[in-house]
Amino acid sequence: MTGIVYKSTGSSYLVKSTDGNFHTCRIKGKFRIKGIKSTNPIAVGDAVVFDLEKKGDEEIGVIKTIVERDNFIVRKSVNLSKQTHVIAANIDQVFLLITINNPPTFTAFIDRFLVSTRAYRIETILVFNKIDAYEIEERAEILYLKEIYEAIGYRCVEVSATQNKNVAEIKEIMTDKTSMFVGHSGVGKSTLVNAIAPNLNLKTKEISDQHNQGKHTTTFAEMFDLPFNARIIDTPGIKGFGVVDIDKYELGDYFPEFFALKQDCKFNNCIHTKEPNCAVKEALEEERVSWSRYKSYLQILEGEDETSHFRTDVWNEDDTE
Repeated sequence: MTGIVYKSTGSSYLVKSTDGNFHTCRIKGKFRIKGIKSTNPIAVGDAVVFDLEKKGDEEIGVIKTIVERDNFIVRKSVNLSKQTHVIAANIDQVFLLITINNPPTFTAFIDRFLVSTRAYRIETILVFNKIDAYEIEERAEILYLKEIYEAIGYRCVEVSATQNKNVAEIKEIMTDKTSMFVGHSGVGKSTLVNAIAPNLNLKTKEISDQHNQGKHTTTFAEMFDLPFNARIIDTPGIKGFGVVDIDKYELGDYFPEFFALKQDCKFNNCIHTKEPNCAVKEALEEERVSWSRYKSYLQILEGEDETSHFRTDVWNEDDTE
């Protein structure tokens, strides 16, 4: 039998077969996915081949094969283990939820995530959530961020799930596609999903007052069928996002504004740091390239993690030194 993984708990998998039925499945032995060393051999969205076996009165599926993936999202843990984890596979598009506070989403996180989705050729839409809760200065920051990311080709949508603002636009983008929702814990993923599809009734929690951070409400990644011919993958909140296995000479190709200037650099293998006649650095000085984007690029290039967070309103060109 063949099917698609809708939920993974690490030890068992909920698989929807081609006949529309769901089966609880397990794996036997070790699975090795070509080119990937991850903590989870099978991810939500994977197409699998499985057999049904009887164990007493219970019927259990045993996964035999994973069909080759069209794409996937993988991240490196930001803790000491540095292990990689496949978040989901075979995705049409990703909605990255961003909040200015409660909790804050830093540009370092946004840019790392965009590098990964671009590397795996997955369209990403930036969703600025909770816009009903912002004061004038925070609204200005959203507009500033939108200007940066729309200028380099990313679609940005301002949303208020609680006031149903632009939820219909999100649904329209999702129609006929498999979409993944990601972001920090507390950015309102489950609330937005419930506004899109109230029948799912996903659990939501308030922000922790003590730490101004979201509390985890989604424990495992899980995919749901929606009534308007769409599928959604809801994911646990992500604290940090480590970029996996991107060569330093290719990193700039995943920053679209850098890639567009690459041909004008003096050297073909320019990495836009200390080389003379670098078109990216020239554009940076002329403010045709965002300083926050360039700082994110340097962080990734130098192998730094996201501990040196920065907001869009506190950096300047001296920060790149």
